[in-house]
Amino acid sequence: MGSFSSNWLIICSITCILFLTEQPAPVDSGSDKKHNNGPATKVTKHLSFPDFSSFNNPRVVEDIKLLGSAKFSSSKSGALQIPDESQALDLRHLAGKAIFSSPIRLLDPPTQTPASFETTFSFQFHNLSSPDSRNGAGNGTDGGAAHGGSGLTFIIVPDEFTVGRPGPWLAMINDACDEGYKAVAVEFDTRWNPEFGDPNDNHVGIDLGNMVSTKAINASDVGVFLNDGSVHRAWITYDGPRRWLDIRLGPNDNNYYPSKPVFSGPLDMSPYLNEYMFVGFSASTGNFTQIHSVLSWNFSSTSQAFLRVPSSETCETKIIVDNTGKMTRTEPPSSFLIFMAVVVLALAVLLSLYYGGRRKNDKESVVVLPEKKQRPTPPNKARRFTVSELSSATASFNEFEILGSDSKGVYYRGKLSNGCQVAVKRFSTQFLNSNGLDRRRLLKEIGAISKIRHPNLVPIRGWAQDHRETMVVYDFFPNGSLDKWLFGVGVLPWTRRFKVVKDVAEGLSFLHSKQLAHKNLKTTSVFLDVSFRAVLGDFGFVLCGTESRRFESAVSQSVDVFEFGLFVLEVVAGRRRSEEEEAVEEEEERDLLSWAWRLHESDEKVKVVDKRMGFVINSEQAIRVLEIGLLCTLNETKGRPSMEQVVEFLGMERPIPELPLSRPVSLFPYNSMNTGLCTGYSCAPFK
Repeated sequence: MGSFSSNWLIICSITCILFLTEQPAPVDSGSDKKHNNGPATKVTKHLSFPDFSSFNNPRVVEDIKLLGSAKFSSSKSGALQIPDESQALDLRHLAGKAIFSSPIRLLDPPTQTPASFETTFSFQFHNLSSPDSRNGAGNGTDGGAAHGGSGLTFIIVPDEFTVGRPGPWLAMINDACDEGYKAVAVEFDTRWNPEFGDPNDNHVGIDLGNMVSTKAINASDVGVFLNDGSVHRAWITYDGPRRWLDIRLGPNDNNYYPSKPVFSGPLDMSPYLNEYMFVGFSASTGNFTQIHSVLSWNFSSTSQAFLRVPSSETCETKIIVDNTGKMTRTEPPSSFLIFMAVVVLALAVLLSLYYGGRRKNDKESVVVLPEKKQRPTPPNKARRFTVSELSSATASFNEFEILGSDSKGVYYRGKLSNGCQVAVKRFSTQFLNSNGLDRRRLLKEIGAISKIRHPNLVPIRGWAQDHRETMVVYDFFPNGSLDKWLFGVGVLPWTRRFKVVKDVAEGLSFLHSKQLAHKNLKTTSVFLDVSFRAVLGDFGFVLCGTESRRFESAVSQSVDVFEFGLFVLEVVAGRRRSEEEEAVEEEEERDLLSWAWRLHESDEKVKVVDKRMGFVINSEQAIRVLEIGLLCTLNETKGRPSMEQVVEFLGMERPIPELPLSRPVSLFPYNSMNTGLCTGYSCAPFK
């Protein structure tokens, strides 16, 4: 009976409060429900680059992010150039991007309304192939046979670090996230690729999410021949609310605006846009070479948004905006009546608790907190996954999805709910339970490295952790790790190997500049994207729990340099740092480092260079890289360089210090006086 009466009191008091607080809202026949979101506003963005010269605009190097084979030209007028002819002996099959470094709002999620934008840019193509390759310009007679591809695109992409495939893919997309990858491009293509529906080798295409153009228009219809060597200007205008696209093309004349559009018609971009996207340019070469230059660029966008107007009295919205723009506020009920209702409610709650506590089968009361609203995640920021999400992505960690393993865990290929392929490293129970391992410190390091973004570092997409599992989510690279290309079937040419060494050095140097270390550098930790750009992944995070933390914090960066030296020797020699007996002719060749030093002592370093590469190799450059590798294996106090210095050595910016004539007595990867007893270049655990 007591429980019934207390419940009755609660119901009566709640009813009283609802009655007292219910006030009629001002009536306005023209009011709209959308006003609950507040007044509409406009989000605008404007970019202006009259040229890309750092002399005229020092901020251009910060505002424009260069990826792959892209560069700023050295001329005073300045231009974006793809590919970078100064960094490659062979300009075929290269890809590059130039992206504005900050994301731009291009979609209003509540209404799915695309932003309106206008962009204009001047560009020029300089064809480097033989004259015979250009005879069919405009008629589509040669590109298909060459199976190459070259051209320029204005792109809208969801991230600022993915470089697409070269050739006909125009560096726009690659195989890593081909399903559900949101991207928009307007291409200016000078190669005929029938498999992509190209009408000829002189066309403008509109690409939505893939390389098969939604619309493809012959540029010669408006009197433009893209690869005739002249400077052209493009005007692209998109009306978001109307879903209408207009493209015009003509000569680079400030007083000229084409009267006839290349394309003008309805086009809904909203399914291919995120709220925030990156804008810029991409270009590539195939079997035929071509320099693509962007000389100037202007871009402006306007997107709609709705402001939330807070109430001055509570955290909930109580302000109503009418069609005239006036704000009216509901009057509060009588404070005395509210006070009385609260007193009655409090008494009812106390009675309920008193009688409820006397019942033997009383259940624990559960306090349900209001669900915390999650703030929108900035673009490309690593996030926390649930273990069940990653289990679903990897088909319950199916053995058929295993990519590889090491002493710390197993790698699985996975596909997220948005269709993007990832690599998931699942740390082993043995590693997580090893003596001395601090899981909080492990998660702290994962969090620190996940904030780092560099073209030569594999981005960490997120992590998952519970009381039993810890996992890290990386981007997936279909070309796999470097060891498969160095030691497997086929021969990696020297130009590719040299580029790999430079890429890894730059990524490692950037990591060290952030006071971080890799701690796991080897050929299996280096991955190749579709344009053969090397990216460093599979971070070590923390060393084995049985080893000293003092050792780890003091020498991890120095050990990275030593391991980079061994990595360089493997790349130059095309063989592993330690081979099985049957893999080498003589016993003394089994240890790559010792063998390289012996050949240095006898001035026969050329024998270290992989003979499978034949004569198509820059021997002088290969020997220089080999010497840099040996330099990195010197004792820490006897001349071992920093990674910043190594990058300068590889870039020919400073001379290499002279190596000692003979191998040092001991080659420790770190100072053994402070950390433990080492032999050769392997070290026993610190006691």
